[in-house]
Amino acid sequence: MTIQIGERKIGPGHPTFIIAEISGNHNQGFERAVEIIKAAHEAGADAIKLQTYTADTITIDSDKPPFRVGAGDKPELWQGKTLHQLYSKAYTPWEWQPKLKKVAEDLGMILFSTPFDDTAVDFLEKMDVLCYKVASFECTDMWLLKKIAKTKKPIIMSRGMASEEEIKEAISTLRENGAGQIAVLHCVSAYPAKPEEMNLRTIPDLREKFGVVSGLSDHTLGTEVAVAAVALGASIIEKHVTLDRAAGGIDDSFSLEPAELKQLVSSVRIVERALGEAHYGPASAREAEEKHWRRSLFVVKNMKKGEKFTSENVRSIRPADGLPTKFFDEIIGKVAAKDIESGTPLDWNLVG
Repeated sequence: MTIQIGERKIGPGHPTFIIAEISGNHNQGFERAVEIIKAAHEAGADAIKLQTYTADTITIDSDKPPFRVGAGDKPELWQGKTLHQLYSKAYTPWEWQPKLKKVAEDLGMILFSTPFDDTAVDFLEKMDVLCYKVASFECTDMWLLKKIAKTKKPIIMSRGMASEEEIKEAISTLRENGAGQIAVLHCVSAYPAKPEEMNLRTIPDLREKFGVVSGLSDHTLGTEVAVAAVALGASIIEKHVTLDRAAGGIDDSFSLEPAELKQLVSSVRIVERALGEAHYGPASAREAEEKHWRRSLFVVKNMKKGEKFTSENVRSIRPADGLPTKFFDEIIGKVAAKDIESGTPLDWNLVG
């Protein structure tokens, strides 16, 4: 199972597709958003992801309890805010987005976005994005899924807290409405998520159970979990990125800085090379040369013609120039065909 975004093929057997999510870490500064894109490119990321909404398209301006963000383990900047206040600070101005797309594409990167309502899908269609992302909280919004699917473009969907039945319904809805290429990202909707909550074995299960490309949208701190996900078969990795975690961005606290993103990309590429395929025997000509240091049968004491081979004058030692050690019992009790010096690798022409 593979999907293709532009010229990039994504799936088992292809390089991991690494997405840098800007979210609200631009702090309402266009130039900062541009710098994040450039830093992500320098780090080796393949794609940039935006979010396309306004506070008014994603919620309403209400101070009632259901609209207020609680404390718990939420980032400090979120706590006590209404949803409208939070999204007013976090949204990416729509007039920036075509310009940011050009910046990314000029660097050879793919830029796409997560739409949060039908007007955002219409806007992104005018931008001619190559694919769409579905956020974890929107994967049960069937109206939105239908709207996105009808574009017939590749879709990457985060599953968040969705149950198996909800995932099945979402995928069916997408397919029934025109989506032919679907990837599903395992995701824990906590900010930050804890490693012990991740259950990364869900990644290969998603691929096998639903017949989709699978990957990880990772909200843990650091890079270790994402690297482990690739070892388990993730074809896509998405991480939030920022220039500086201390800069006060809405998602800065659980985002990677440029040096960390670069380390992630490097580690993922090493893991890809190391995974290879199921293989037995020497892995390379260099390793094949090391066979010389296996054990084999050697004469370890001077012997006269007709003298019997015993455990005293024949031993299994390194290197591998003599007969394989499996012939030891067969050799013992036979006689030397000629005089043999100590240190001679045993061969059948020496056995009488």
